[in-house]
Amino acid sequence: MDQNQRSSSASASRAYQFHPARAAIVNLFDLYLGGKSSSRQKSEDSNREPPNKSQKRVLALNRELPPRNEQFLLDFEQLQSQFPDQDQLRVVTESVLISLVVQCSNHAPRAEFLLFALRSLCTIGHINWDSFLPSLLSSVSTAEMSMGQGSQAMTSTSSQSSMLPSSNAIPNSSNFQSSNPASPLPSVHGIGSPSQSAIEPMTVSPAKSSDMPSNGQQAAARANSSIRDNAISSLRQLCCKIILTGLEFNLKPVTHADIFSHMLNWLVNWDQKQLGTDESDGVKSWRPGKALIEWLHSCLDVIWLLVDEDKCRVPFYELLRSGLQFMENIPDDEALFTLILEIHRRRDMMAMHMKMLDQHLHCPTFGTHRIFSQTTPSISGEAVASLRYSPITYPSVLGEPLHGEDLAISIPKGSLDWERALRCIRHAICTTPSPDWWKRVLLVAPCYRGPSQGPTPGAVFTSEMICEATIDRIVELLKLTNSDVNCWQDWLVFSDIFFFLIKSGCVDFVYFVDKLVSRLTESDPHILRTNHVTWLLAQIIRVELVINALNSDARKVETTRKILSLHKEDRSSDPNSPQSILLDFISSCQNLRIWSLNTTTREYLNNEQLQKGKQIDEWWRHASKGDRMMDYMNMDDRSIGMFWVVSYTMAQPACETVINWLSSAGVAESLPATNLQSNERLMVMREVNPLPMSLLSGFAINLCLKLAYQMEESLFCGQVVPNIAMAETYCRLLLIAPHSLFRSHFNHLAQRSPSVLSKPGVTLLVLEILNYRLLPLYRYQGKSKALMYDVTKIISALKAKRGDHRVFRLAENLCMNLILSLRDFFLVKREGKGPTEFTETLNRVTVVTLAIIIKTRGIADADHLHYLQTMLEQILVSSNHTWSEKTLRYFPSLLRDFLIPRIDNRGIAIQAWQQAETTVINQCTQLLSSSADPTYVMTYISHSFPQHRQYLCAGAWILMQGRPENINSVNLARVLREFSPEEVTANIYMMVDVLLHNIQLELQRGHSLQDLVLKACANLTFFIWTHELLPLDIMLLALIDRDDDPHALRIVISLLDRQELQQKVKLYCMNRGAPEHWLYPGTFKRVELQTALGNHLSWKDRYPAFFDDIAARLLPVIPLIIYRLIENDAIDSADRVLAMYTQFLAYHPFRFTFVRDILAYFYGHLPPKLIVRILNVLDISKIPLSESFPQHINSSNPVICPPPDYFATLLLGIVNNVIPPLHNNSKSGSASDGLNNSMRAPPNKTPATSQSGQTNASDGQKAFYQIQDPGTYTQLVLETAVIELLSLPVTASQIVSSLVQIVVNIQPTLIQSSNGLHGATNGVGQGSVLPTSPSGGSTDSLGTNRSSPSVSGINVSSFVSRSGYTCQQLSCLLIQACGHLLAQLPPDFHVQLYIEASLIIKETWWLSDGKRSLGELDSAVGYALLDPTWAAQDNTSTAIGNIVALLHSFFSNLPLEWLEGTHLIIKHLRPVTSVAMLRIAFRIMAPLLPKLANAHNLFNKTLSLIFNMMVDVFGKNAQPSTPVEPLEVTDLIDFFHHIVHYEGQGGPVQANSKPRPEVLVLCGRAAESLRPEIQHLLSHLKPDANSSIYAATHPKLAQNTS
Repeated sequence: MDQNQRSSSASASRAYQFHPARAAIVNLFDLYLGGKSSSRQKSEDSNREPPNKSQKRVLALNRELPPRNEQFLLDFEQLQSQFPDQDQLRVVTESVLISLVVQCSNHAPRAEFLLFALRSLCTIGHINWDSFLPSLLSSVSTAEMSMGQGSQAMTSTSSQSSMLPSSNAIPNSSNFQSSNPASPLPSVHGIGSPSQSAIEPMTVSPAKSSDMPSNGQQAAARANSSIRDNAISSLRQLCCKIILTGLEFNLKPVTHADIFSHMLNWLVNWDQKQLGTDESDGVKSWRPGKALIEWLHSCLDVIWLLVDEDKCRVPFYELLRSGLQFMENIPDDEALFTLILEIHRRRDMMAMHMKMLDQHLHCPTFGTHRIFSQTTPSISGEAVASLRYSPITYPSVLGEPLHGEDLAISIPKGSLDWERALRCIRHAICTTPSPDWWKRVLLVAPCYRGPSQGPTPGAVFTSEMICEATIDRIVELLKLTNSDVNCWQDWLVFSDIFFFLIKSGCVDFVYFVDKLVSRLTESDPHILRTNHVTWLLAQIIRVELVINALNSDARKVETTRKILSLHKEDRSSDPNSPQSILLDFISSCQNLRIWSLNTTTREYLNNEQLQKGKQIDEWWRHASKGDRMMDYMNMDDRSIGMFWVVSYTMAQPACETVINWLSSAGVAESLPATNLQSNERLMVMREVNPLPMSLLSGFAINLCLKLAYQMEESLFCGQVVPNIAMAETYCRLLLIAPHSLFRSHFNHLAQRSPSVLSKPGVTLLVLEILNYRLLPLYRYQGKSKALMYDVTKIISALKAKRGDHRVFRLAENLCMNLILSLRDFFLVKREGKGPTEFTETLNRVTVVTLAIIIKTRGIADADHLHYLQTMLEQILVSSNHTWSEKTLRYFPSLLRDFLIPRIDNRGIAIQAWQQAETTVINQCTQLLSSSADPTYVMTYISHSFPQHRQYLCAGAWILMQGRPENINSVNLARVLREFSPEEVTANIYMMVDVLLHNIQLELQRGHSLQDLVLKACANLTFFIWTHELLPLDIMLLALIDRDDDPHALRIVISLLDRQELQQKVKLYCMNRGAPEHWLYPGTFKRVELQTALGNHLSWKDRYPAFFDDIAARLLPVIPLIIYRLIENDAIDSADRVLAMYTQFLAYHPFRFTFVRDILAYFYGHLPPKLIVRILNVLDISKIPLSESFPQHINSSNPVICPPPDYFATLLLGIVNNVIPPLHNNSKSGSASDGLNNSMRAPPNKTPATSQSGQTNASDGQKAFYQIQDPGTYTQLVLETAVIELLSLPVTASQIVSSLVQIVVNIQPTLIQSSNGLHGATNGVGQGSVLPTSPSGGSTDSLGTNRSSPSVSGINVSSFVSRSGYTCQQLSCLLIQACGHLLAQLPPDFHVQLYIEASLIIKETWWLSDGKRSLGELDSAVGYALLDPTWAAQDNTSTAIGNIVALLHSFFSNLPLEWLEGTHLIIKHLRPVTSVAMLRIAFRIMAPLLPKLANAHNLFNKTLSLIFNMMVDVFGKNAQPSTPVEPLEVTDLIDFFHHIVHYEGQGGPVQANSKPRPEVLVLCGRAAESLRPEIQHLLSHLKPDANSSIYAATHPKLAQNTS
């Protein structure tokens, strides 16, 4: 009811107070109640009367006897006849009745009469229960509030007495919604968190007795409190009796809702009375009195009647979400216990449907880029686009996945959830996800947190968790070090993350040191044998938070002493290695630093170590003495080690030394090109060798930070052009410590100096560094999109500006690389609105990238699905391009359906050309003839029409007539340089169209196609190579975009075959050194600008190139050409191009991603020969391929599927390298050291692998620079497995079947093979205990014809030993690994998985056995769906349990867009003919719905499908094999109620959550097909306000019906 209705109702209420009938009605009731007409007299009587019923009776005997009750109705009817408006009379009567109920509730005979009067008035229809009951409840609440206030007032002012309000004081509350307009059934507790707390009590508590000045006043307070409590008890008891009477009638749903909410509030706040008494009076031993128990029971009677399934006045679900079961002080009452136990039982059953099987294993793998689904309105569009799914969630009491800052803080240490979080963090520390990931999940330690700092969305790890996991990693590395394993690389990688974590403030440093010392000295006293921990702390000792802790914290002395106690004398087996020397001197470095920090802690320093510092000074003086500089390229191990030591003690001198090294060759003047006359002098540093990674890796992070800053000064702010060595060393530095040193360059440089990017050459250098060195780093950091927006600003500013071709084309090429590198959905504009600022070329590349992303990785977020169409409109609003039919057939349907209707405007463009051709040719003749007037160039540029300029190159093409020498190339070059970059692009696209159109015309005239193509290539050679007039990359892209012309791709192939291009590429490979530039030890050769970029791009520019080259611009183009050739079935051409350019593609920054994506994009359409050619693009030696993989792809008999051992080993690689380990190796003790790090077995402890092929795992932890694509070793292993499966010459069906058979039968395979017959008998024994339930060890459980007890062909003994897990653990982890792997594959595999899963379920013998009783089937289903984690413990896993767990693992890793395919499972399982099958299908699909809460269309489809299954079993026309009672599926009914509220809220259900009206319509429509007894249980999930409490109290629906 809206505000106007409420105000009018209130005014009507005031009018009724003075209605003439009111006095008559009051007098009538007074007569029968045996009282006076004055309410004042009544209140005085009640004040005089002590709470003793016998005294009340004595007083009553002294009064005049009232008439007999039977006379009341006759008297009332006589009164009724005196007033014509019966509705007004009814309202007045109700108002009087309510006031009398409040006044007389404490007087039993009067209360009884009021009940009698109510029933009597009902018989003549004079009570409207739907207005009366809400008004009554509202008045009772007001009265209780008054009683509470009166009690308080009485304790302080003894002269005042507690007075129940008179009827005049009670407002008429026929408008009951005013009591709670927001929610029909306000929950007593929020259920958004596992911890529940009671709400504040409704009444105002009386003053505490401790405030009383004397014992007399305390006694008075207790007496008054007792009076009040008895009054409230009596009032509630009478109210419940009246409600029970009212419930005999058909009330409106909204009335039921109001009654229910009041009853819940009363129950929860039953013990308010304790608030008014002192604990010394024995509150703790207080027990509820008889009056209280009576109204409690009456209240429970009302609730049971409301939720009674026969009437279903209120869904039982409302009790589940009410939180009633979490009352903090439950009275000792059996009836209430019964209700609470029933709530717990049904809640647990319902919550099960919300949760995936194997829930506690669903830890993140960091193997995939995941999007955060539930967007936050306050976050900007780009921030939302880069959010991730929470890495870990905790199920609430209702099964909802929860995460967030408050939840993280509430997790108790040592709990299962705590261990899950630590497992997740340990995995992250070992697999190094990007700092971007860390920042989203970490909480700043409380000691560093500002008071104004708000909550971090998505944060799930507290500082204590991070602290414990960090110490675990330190202990783990110490164990490896102590076993003489060379894990220096692991320490280096860890120190980078450690520095980042400490600097971010997510670890309380003082607490960390305390826990670390405690762990190393008490828990593991013999583990600290080296100085690695001292070195680790020395890395962070200059961090501001650490300096504060050691300088100004109250515990600074204690912390300093603990840090110093970690020193150990170095006992290295190789004392002369650089790291041994560093560790030998690191304590000295640390002591020196602490000495300089604080005078109060100097007495605790080690004098011996301080004296040792003199050796460092002496070495440095000797090394830097004289004019001769130390040769950093020929330093011995000791010199390297000592220089590392110096980096910790004398960072500034060390920094200056490195800068001097890089500038030691001096400077030279750069002479202008022969075609340029310039007086400007340009000084360039001469080339030297860049610093090698081996030297840089040992520098202190503090030195690295100083170096990076100083190098930026030289690179971007100096007067001399830096050498390539400076730029290369700078890039190597950033790659070595990606967590500590990363900076977003455009923002970072602008902050240093706002004008720096306006300096000539600086923007060019920044763009070159980004395009040719740091692209993978930006992608790893999750900053590719932000960089794309920054570069787009440059492009937008330059694309219409005349002449700036070099900067523009470099920025465009960088943007192209960035767009093609993206692996998840992105916004084309940071603010998300308006047309793109991209060029035409970038718009086209963006559409192709979207096609690849959607088809190979899916769209992970519902909001992105909604945004897709808008994004396409933004892209295409400024583009007329249409894609060919052959290209569109490979596009995902989402894109294809949008693009197919676009009109091809090429015909119109050719017509426009033909109309302008005469004018254009005339202009071109004047401009381009050999005798053209040079002054005409400026005339043309200044006065030609813009629409004619786009035809310049086309006109030149026509004038050539196959003889390029006829053209005045000098004038053409001048004009093209004076054009804006976008005008040049438009010329290229137009020329390509005219060129192809002319070929068609010439063919019609009988010319040879071969001659025409040769002539076209000769002409293009003139433009591209002879005179370098046009950029090659844009020309090739323009040609492949016209692939619907049969000759365009042929011309492209001819151009790629040209000797000029081959020579360019060959020179590029020679000059650039190895593709892994960071490992190149030699001097980089600077290529002369014009040679590198050609005339068009170099033009007047003198600033030398660093890494840029016209050949390098082709790196993003060649893969697009391959895509286009395959789309056009030019397989041989694609093979030839790949063969020609495989060596060149080694320089592609994302070649691994290119291979993975192209195999996924064209899966099922690539011949084996081309697949092998594509795989050769990879550096096979650095990819962890399975050993037997080459045999399978080169097999002479491709029909034969690889053996199970191959697939099992593939899964084992994912278990060992991708899934977070179950063990905490640092705590497992020496017994498990043999298994110590299954993720990274050390070199001399390489596991005995037969064909695992995880060879890279033996090299220790990989640094980021070694695996820049895909970025982490986790992703490398996972995506290598994907590449293998996509490359196998067998069908998706065979692959999926092999994987599923391993998973379904994995436990019996492992157990039986490990234990022999003993394992088998274990399984059968289980079957004998539960004869109706299948057992994991019996053949029956695995299906009749499709499965066997174990999978043959797996070498189990080596298999289990390689994993480091028990058989039981491994079986569960393999299920998770398989689901994770399948989720990375294209949808072709998903379809096969759904078919395979549904067949296994349908063919289970006990489901298809019609003789089984309902009880047996129920038992079997419950047993079969036991969580595999628990089933594995007693070797009783089942085929169905494993397949459901596999599907859930698969679902949890699937992008949202691909979840729609899950409907196939149900389509294959239908028709569902039994409750057993219904429960299995429900168990599969129900946990999906919470994931779809924000994808409304997909949610509706999935919910409809689940309803359809219900109709199969419980439909009006269904013929179930066994009759089923509706109450047997109450958990499913509860789940329906819960999930529609969850979706309505868009997350965990809150007190005010409401279903969306569309979902109520859907549910109502679906329920119509169900049998009446089931339909009845769903009656509230309808949009009908007359039958549904949700519709009646929904703002939109209630408004529509009112």
